[in-house]
Amino acid sequence: MKITSIIDFLDSINDLDKQSDIIDKLESVLDTYGFDFYGVIRQPKASEDPLSLVLAGRWPDGWPARYMQKKYVLIDPTIRFLGHARKGFSWAEAIPAFQSDPHRRRMQRMMVDSMKYGLESGYIFPVHGRRGLLGNLSIGGRHVDLSPLEMIQFDAMAKIVFWRLLELTDPIINEELTSTVDVQLTRREMEALSYLADGMTSNEIAAVLKLSNHTVDWYMNALQIKLKAKNRHHAVAIAFRLGLIS
Repeated sequence: MKITSIIDFLDSINDLDKQSDIIDKLESVLDTYGFDFYGVIRQPKASEDPLSLVLAGRWPDGWPARYMQKKYVLIDPTIRFLGHARKGFSWAEAIPAFQSDPHRRRMQRMMVDSMKYGLESGYIFPVHGRRGLLGNLSIGGRHVDLSPLEMIQFDAMAKIVFWRLLELTDPIINEELTSTVDVQLTRREMEALSYLADGMTSNEIAAVLKLSNHTVDWYMNALQIKLKAKNRHHAVAIAFRLGLIS
């Protein structure tokens, strides 16, 4: 059975100490299933180049350059749908989720464009951590049907491969993403942060906590300093990534 190749890979991955060995084994599994292309990629921030965050990959000639030239990363339905997904899904499932999206036509053009490069269909598996969506394993090429059990196995493989490759290729980032959160917030600071994340203004927070606006602003400044945030919006974003609020 094909699924045995995944089980064997998962059983051996922690004994592999070289990035190249892990990639060879991963590609062997994907070849067994008939997937021609793949990418193990860290989730990019708005200012980051997605291609600089590839931990491993094999894509059609010219497609990465085309993808960046057309700025598909901004509207890629598979990447956008990752933010809502807790498990793997097929590329084809992503488009219907954006029926009323103003970029829907461009999304469809991207999918048609990708087919010209041999990316007929595929799947994508999210990798989550304490700080939310951290990356994904995307696989595709010719049409391949995966059973529910195989989807579960690929989900598990995506997570293990992602963390193992990150550990070997960028131990500093790996440590940053897995280290214990060491931010000490007072009860009042946590309350103010939670209300801020709910969209409340300083005046509204002050009213709820029965404090003066000046005191609330003092808490906000303290939060920004402790979280090393540039402003209040940044403080909320960092707090979400650190798992301080949900």
